[in-house]
Amino acid sequence: MSVFRPEAKTEAPPREPGPVAVEAEPRMRRSWADAGIIGAYLAFSVILFGGLWADLGQGYLWNSASDQNLWEWFFAVTAKSVQHLENPLTSSLQNYPLGVNMMANTAMLGIGVPLTPITLAFGPTVTWAIALTGSLAGSAAAWYWVFSRHLVRNRVSAAIGGAFAGFAPPMISHANAHPNFVAWFVLPFIALKVIQLAQGNRPVRNGIWLGVLTAYQIFLGEEPLLIFALGFLIFAIAYCASRPREIKAMVRPVLLGGGIALVLTLVVVAFPLWWQFFGPDSYTGLEHGQVGNDTAAMTRFATQSVSGQPEAAAAVSLNRTEENAFFGWPLIVLMVVVTAWLWREVVARSLAISMFLMAWLSLGSEITVLHENTGVPGPWKLLADLPLFESLLESRLAMACVPAIGALLAIATDRVFAAAGKGELKLPVRLIWLGAVAAVLLPIAPTQLLVQKRPPTPAFFADGTWQTYVAPGGTVVPVPLPSSGESEPLHWQMDAGLRYSMPEGYFVGPQGPDDKRGRYGSYQRPTSTLFDRVRDTKRAQEITDADRDQAIEDLRYWNASVLVLIPREHSDAYRATVDLLLRKPAQFVDGVWIWDVRPITGRR
Repeated sequence: MSVFRPEAKTEAPPREPGPVAVEAEPRMRRSWADAGIIGAYLAFSVILFGGLWADLGQGYLWNSASDQNLWEWFFAVTAKSVQHLENPLTSSLQNYPLGVNMMANTAMLGIGVPLTPITLAFGPTVTWAIALTGSLAGSAAAWYWVFSRHLVRNRVSAAIGGAFAGFAPPMISHANAHPNFVAWFVLPFIALKVIQLAQGNRPVRNGIWLGVLTAYQIFLGEEPLLIFALGFLIFAIAYCASRPREIKAMVRPVLLGGGIALVLTLVVVAFPLWWQFFGPDSYTGLEHGQVGNDTAAMTRFATQSVSGQPEAAAAVSLNRTEENAFFGWPLIVLMVVVTAWLWREVVARSLAISMFLMAWLSLGSEITVLHENTGVPGPWKLLADLPLFESLLESRLAMACVPAIGALLAIATDRVFAAAGKGELKLPVRLIWLGAVAAVLLPIAPTQLLVQKRPPTPAFFADGTWQTYVAPGGTVVPVPLPSSGESEPLHWQMDAGLRYSMPEGYFVGPQGPDDKRGRYGSYQRPTSTLFDRVRDTKRAQEITDADRDQAIEDLRYWNASVLVLIPREHSDAYRATVDLLLRKPAQFVDGVWIWDVRPITGRR
C-alpha cells in the first residue's frame, strides 16, 4: 500500500504503489476534469489580482508597502543580467559601490530567469503579476494533482484540499508582497518523490527528479523549503513511529535516491550557495527578534478574507503580509474533530501531528497569549540559534500547517464520499458534509487584493533628462537615500532603463565592513543619516564645516554626479539642508530639484 495514501477503514488486499482508483476513468474524462479544476484555480487567482491586471501601468498592491518596487527591481535586474550575459548573483545598481548579493536576497531567480523575455518585452510589473497569479494557482494545482493521484480517490476531495493549500489565509497574506512564499508548486512533488523513494519505487529515477526539483526550489525560495522540510520531517517521523516494521525496507532506496538527489542538487547550486553565504556582500544571519505567533492569531480571521478583522489581525501580526496563522476558529474546531475522527489512520494521524507541532513551533521562543508574554518557553527556543534557523521568522512556521490541513480536508471528504457511496449512511451526508466544509471555509475565503495607483515617475527620469547630469560611471543620489521605507527610487531607476546606479537602497546585506550580521539596507554614511534627521525632526538641519567636509567625502565615495529631490512631504526642509550643505541652491528641472555635484566630486 502506498505510504502517502491513507488506509481505508475496511481491510482490503494490498495494492502496488501507483495510480489510485480514479485512474480507471476514461482518459478524456480525467483530462477534462483536471483541466476544469486547474482552470478554476487560475481564474480565481486572476480575480484576486484583478485590480493589478487591470492597471499594469500604475497599479500597486497597496499592502505590499515597499515590496512591489523591490520585487520588480529584482526581476528587472535579473533580466538585464541575462540579456547582457552578466552574473545574475550580484548587482551594483543599488548600494554603489559595494553592490548587492542577489543570491543572499529573495531575488527568486527561478522565476526571474525563465521570464526574462516577458520582463524585457512588457516590463517587470507584468512579471510580478504573473509570478503572484501563477504561483497561487500553480500551488493549488500542484497539491490537487498529488492529492488526486496519490492521496484520495475522489476528485472533489482533492479539489477541496488543493484549493485550501493554494488559497489559505497565510498564502493570501503573503500574496500581497512575497511571491517566494506563495510559490509552493514544486514542494508537493518534492514530498512525493521522497515518499516514492521510501516505497522503493525506482530510486535512481526518483532520486534524479528529487535533485532537480530541490535545486529549482532553492532558486524559488529557500525559507519556504526549510519550513516545508521541517513539517515533512515531523510527518515522516510520526509515520515511521507508527510503522516501525517498514523502516528497514525504506533505508536502502532512501539512501540511494537521496544520495543521488544530494549530489545532483549540489552540482547545480554549490556555487550559487557559496556566493550567497561567502561571496561579496554576504551576511551570516538576519535577526528579527521574537516574532512568534500570538495564540490568538490562530483563531482570528485574516484581513484579506470574507470575515476579515483588520484591527484584530493587526494586533497580533507584524503587518498585513505576515498574517501567518489566521485560520479562523471554525477551521480550528473542524481540524480537532477531523483529527479525532481519523486518528486511527496512520497517514492522517501523522499529518495531524505535523500540523499541531508546526503550529506550536510557530508560537516562538516564548508563548504569548492575548498580547501577554506568559514566560513559558516555546519549543522554538531549542532551534532558534541553529544555522539557517536564526534568520527565519518563526511565525511563518505556521505555513507548514497549510498543506497538512488541505490533505486532512481531502482525506475527510474522501471518507465521507466513500461511506455514502456504499450506502453506509442513509442521509444525504455528502451534501451535509460539503455544506459544513463550505460554512467553515467561507469566512476565511480570500477577497480581492487592494490595488491603488502608484506615484508617477518624475519626468527627469522618465524622459531621460538625468542623462544630461550623470557622468559615465557616476551615480544618482536621491534625497533622502533609498531604503526599506524609501523604495520609489528603485521604480525611477527601472523607468530609466537601469542605466545608472544609486548608493544604499532596499535589500538585505551586512551590518558593516567588519560586521557580517544581516540588516535591511546598507550601513549608512554620515550624510545619509543627516537626511534621516531631517525626516525625523521635520525641519532643516544646522550645518557645520565638518558636515560639509564629510558630505564631499561621501559624495566622492558614492561617485555622485547629481542629487535629486522630488516634491514631497517636508521637501522644503530637505532642500534647505542640502543648499546649506553644498553651498549652492537647487535647480528645478523636469519636476525635481537637483544639485549637480560633478564639480565637487571631479566627475565630468
